[in-house]
Amino acid sequence: MLNNIGLPGILLIAIVVLVLFGRGKISSLMGEVGKGITSFKKGIKEGTEELEAAKDDAATPADVARDVTPAETEKDKV
Repeated sequence: MLNNIGLPGILLIAIVVLVLFGRGKISSLMGEVGKGITSFKKGIKEGTEELEAAKDDAATPADVARDVTPAETEKDKV
């Protein structure tokens, strides 16, 4: 259904949205979207930095994960 909208259909939808909401409302909405994207990118960057810092701090031998599975015995091989 949406495969055959084409350029004229998209332009018609854009004009209807512009008439319904007005230029000022759309402008403020796009500004909020831009702030949201900027905030999202900042959060991703901070999260990555926190993970790297935690990774560097966890390099001590006491914090490294160990394999605690029991060794195979002759009974287990049956």
